[in-house]
Amino acid sequence: MDPFSFSTLIRTASHEQHMEAETSTFMSDLLGGRLGVAAYARYTEQLWFVYEALEGEAERLASDPLAGPFVRPELYRLAALERDLAHLRGPKWRAGLTALPATRAYADRVRECAERWPAGYIAHHYTRYLGDLSGGQIIRDRAERTWGFTKKGDGVRFYVFEGIPNPAAFKRGYRELLDAVVADDLEKQRIVAECKRAFALNTAVFRELGEEFPQSA
Repeated sequence: MDPFSFSTLIRTASHEQHMEAETSTFMSDLLGGRLGVAAYARYTEQLWFVYEALEGEAERLASDPLAGPFVRPELYRLAALERDLAHLRGPKWRAGLTALPATRAYADRVRECAERWPAGYIAHHYTRYLGDLSGGQIIRDRAERTWGFTKKGDGVRFYVFEGIPNPAAFKRGYRELLDAVVADDLEKQRIVAECKRAFALNTAVFRELGEEFPQSA
């Protein structure tokens, strides 16, 4: 791994924000089994708004020279999220779907980047999908054990990438795409700053979820 590559720069520069998101009180309580399935369902709802923003703009960006190579249908999560929500909330799950203020801000920023700044969209794409392929598997495992979901079945389909049989190879290829991004140093610094912002937006969602679901145990 090249210590001077863009993919390394992004990972190391956003490490602090990444850790802050991962170790939020809400996520710690959720993974620790201290919250009920309602908290997990509410979190899944918030993810729907973020991925609806990410994937609703993806087709338009498919031909973009910068963002286009990152638009990979095998990553898409929206259909899986909708199956999970139908399982968690019932067939009328859409009727009760509400975004927290922090979730709305997060989804709005994703859309804004997609519409005006494709390089910034890459930052959000990276922080979400590579995180799902990595740490998301821990959440899936805990959810299956804590709330009894069928292994890789309804309720945890969001975390199951059926179109990616070899996640390690996929992530290597993804980092190569990052390293191939044609941008000057200033623009690369802006992308790194947007990655940090993406993690901060995610952490804000966790904070509001934590206020809605104070530890029940």
